[in-house]
Amino acid sequence: MTQRYCSLPQQPAPSFAPGLAAERLSALVGGRRMWVNGTVLHYHFLDAETDGSVIPVPGTGETRWVPWAGAKEQCDVVRECFREWQDLGIGVTFAEVADRREAELRIGFQCGDGSWSQVGRDALAVGLNERTMNLGWDLTRPGQRATALHEIGHALGMQHEHQSPLAGIHWDDEAVYADLAGPPNFWNRDRTFFNILRKLDPSEVNGSVWDPQSVMEFPFEAGLVLEPEQYHGGLHPPGTLSPADKEFVLRWYPPAGPPSAADGPGQGDPHRPATLVPFRSAPLGLGPGGQADFAVEPPESRDYSVGTFGDADSVVVVFEERDGEPRYLAGRDDGGTPHNAVLRVRLVKGRRYVVRVRLYSAWGTGETAVMCW
Repeated sequence: MTQRYCSLPQQPAPSFAPGLAAERLSALVGGRRMWVNGTVLHYHFLDAETDGSVIPVPGTGETRWVPWAGAKEQCDVVRECFREWQDLGIGVTFAEVADRREAELRIGFQCGDGSWSQVGRDALAVGLNERTMNLGWDLTRPGQRATALHEIGHALGMQHEHQSPLAGIHWDDEAVYADLAGPPNFWNRDRTFFNILRKLDPSEVNGSVWDPQSVMEFPFEAGLVLEPEQYHGGLHPPGTLSPADKEFVLRWYPPAGPPSAADGPGQGDPHRPATLVPFRSAPLGLGPGGQADFAVEPPESRDYSVGTFGDADSVVVVFEERDGEPRYLAGRDDGGTPHNAVLRVRLVKGRRYVVRVRLYSAWGTGETAVMCW
């Protein structure tokens, strides 16, 4: 066994209010990790002297401290892979930032910690000084560029293709456990089950059919797959973006349409996704009745939508800062019926605003972020 595999961070299964219709429940499960189309996803390479962590040395019972910083050659591979996803014309865009506080995606290159990524909006729940993605081996070696494409796919909300219930894969379970327990992965049974053998909910899969050519598909050696019969000799995806990969992300993140010259400020093609203002998107971290303020400095003067998304009932009020004091601008929190509020409000470049969010209740995972777009 020489293949290194992506090991996703294990997340608790979401819980939802009882009595939800099957269609609503499927939509919540399938879309809860996907970004709002039009989002600018900012990424940052963690390279401070204090960026690192202690990891175990397999088979020794010892530990060692390993930094997260990556060489320029490694970072360049990741930049190229972000551009490759972007060049598909998807409605989500990527921007590298120097300040980790502005980044939804924070990337490390810690050797010995494997390669992994938070899936979609799970990244919003990770602390500013922690990684949302790690690339744990040399991406410049032949065939390893696919690792960066794969992890960015996770960051966009994609799951492991071989875990799709549509694949119809019948594993030799014990052979899989034994294979992953050895070098170079050294996985225990729980990790192998979570990343290989576990079947996804049908609403979470990347497409309507299994795609063995997907960049989200692992390669497997002979003797691990019992059925389908044609894969007795192994699974060997090419490590590139397949047509089905492209179809999936373009379905979730359709490209922006051109604005009309006749449109006034904040207007345009109603099907064209707006661009999120590049300020920090963060989970609210609030309990019912809790309140949080977020500063907004718009990059241009126009009408914006300001609000929340996620698993919560909330209200939003926008203030404009004048002479250091907040002045009411839009929204209302009167203690009445809560709702997932989205306001349409005119913001002016060069001025500073405060978005105040009050959380009334939460359900599911309770993950809710404030956004401006």
